[in-house]
Amino acid sequence: MKLLTDFLPVLLFFITYFLGNAAPQKAHQIATTLLSGLVRDGAIPVELASILLASAVAIVAITVQIVFMLARRQKIGAVQWVTFVIFLLFGGATIYFHNDAFIKWKPTVLYWLFAVVLFVSSTFLKRNLIRVAMEANGLRLPEAIWYRLNLSWIAFFALTGLLNLYVAFHLSRNIWVSFKSFGLTGLTLIFVIGQSLLLARHIDSESTAGAKGPAVPPS
Repeated sequence: MKLLTDFLPVLLFFITYFLGNAAPQKAHQIATTLLSGLVRDGAIPVELASILLASAVAIVAITVQIVFMLARRQKIGAVQWVTFVIFLLFGGATIYFHNDAFIKWKPTVLYWLFAVVLFVSSTFLKRNLIRVAMEANGLRLPEAIWYRLNLSWIAFFALTGLLNLYVAFHLSRNIWVSFKSFGLTGLTLIFVIGQSLLLARHIDSESTAGAKGPAVPPS
């Protein structure tokens, strides 16, 4: 249920964008009515109406999630706060400047930020955040394995950020929206499953029952 809830803003982004693409004039009319006051010069190009509406819907959805969690006094993790802030900044810039380059950069900035945090924490603070997250769920591994695991997450985030830029700026907007909405999540799931298979021989099944990987929100 939590995974579905976390994925909701991304799903709404995808649905809004392609519904707008199916009826561009209607999307432009709605975007002009709702967003013209938020755009720098008040004019919204027809070809950008769908992506601006999708960005606005996703911002509202993730904001409602955060407010709801605060109202229920649920714990909001650092990753969720970072994702929320970056979504606001890059989604808001996309709308204000009516330029989709900002929202296209958002997944890359998020993933590269994760990579930098993991690298700085392990290299300079001597704190392996992947180990902290996974040991909290009962996983116990040799020191060398924790080191390689952390390094693999850094590489994954760095390379996935680069892949997002390639798809965003070398392929069509439609392809990028699909890739952002489902491709990045799919790659993360495949990576996690692959790691689980490689680490299986190091895991004591009795002491690690129910262990989970680090939380990585949808992009």
